[in-house]
Amino acid sequence: MKLNVLLSFFVVLVSLLGCSQGGSLEKNFYKDTCRRAEDIVKEETEKHVASNPTIPAKLLRLHFHDCFVRGCDGSVLLNSTATNTAEKEAIPNQSLSGFDVIDAIKEQVEKECPGLVSCADILALAARDSVSYSFKKPMWEVLTGRRDGNVSVAREALVNIPPPFLNFTQLKQSFASKGLNVHDLVVLSGGHTIGVGHCSAFSSRLYNFTGKGDQDPSLDPKYAQILKSKCTPNDRTTTVEMDPDSSLKFDSNYYDILLQNKGLFQSDAALLTNTVARNTVEELVYQADFFTEFGQSMKRMGAIEVLTGTAGEIRKKCWAVNS
Repeated sequence: MKLNVLLSFFVVLVSLLGCSQGGSLEKNFYKDTCRRAEDIVKEETEKHVASNPTIPAKLLRLHFHDCFVRGCDGSVLLNSTATNTAEKEAIPNQSLSGFDVIDAIKEQVEKECPGLVSCADILALAARDSVSYSFKKPMWEVLTGRRDGNVSVAREALVNIPPPFLNFTQLKQSFASKGLNVHDLVVLSGGHTIGVGHCSAFSSRLYNFTGKGDQDPSLDPKYAQILKSKCTPNDRTTTVEMDPDSSLKFDSNYYDILLQNKGLFQSDAALLTNTVARNTVEELVYQADFFTEFGQSMKRMGAIEVLTGTAGEIRKKCWAVNS
């Protein structure tokens, strides 16, 4: 009898562990329950991108920051409450935006299929659809079936989201803790081909790299001067393109500028300090290769510690857990 109970417990445990690792995500998960779910997400996303071309960078970053804390469960979307400070209030997330876009998409999905489509899936789909808008075709496959988490803690974001000043060893460890390898690290860093970075995230490279008022020697001197003309030492509000002159175009130019020592963040430059990573950078200069590899790495990232089956919930509002 005790053996049977033990075996039953083991089976349940294994099923729960499998559920948390993303094994249950499917293609067209909503085909029988909400046939137009993915179409609605795409249509609404494209409306927002058409009126604001900075949306793809915002949603891509939002998706990344969500997946690195408690997995891709939409926890980054939750607001703080009287008794809890949520992830979005953590320092790495205070510059995130695009929450209003996800809320607007969720509202439209709820009108047609109330209580069926998770905010976590909406975010994963919208990130893909926003980047894909200019290409008129999906740039990567998004499997669905994620459920929403009901825990969001600011300190967890601070611990799990890799900051822009990490060296290569630290970056490798951060990604490995999420089941991602060095190849994924280099490929996903290519997301920096769109969007902007705050001066405060890299100003130490310009003004005080080793604490002696010096400049990062790995940064192209002429590029450093350009950055200094835009950023003062204590500037916390100004933003700079991560991919100069190409910050709205999703392409492989990030790797070109990286090889010219014009990566904006210390974490970008760090990719050139490891032989394997640098070789990957040189390969991804070719745009077709970058697009292919980015799609594969995004699929892996999108499956980090997802909640499926009966775990979590399907939120009615993306900014609050169900009451």
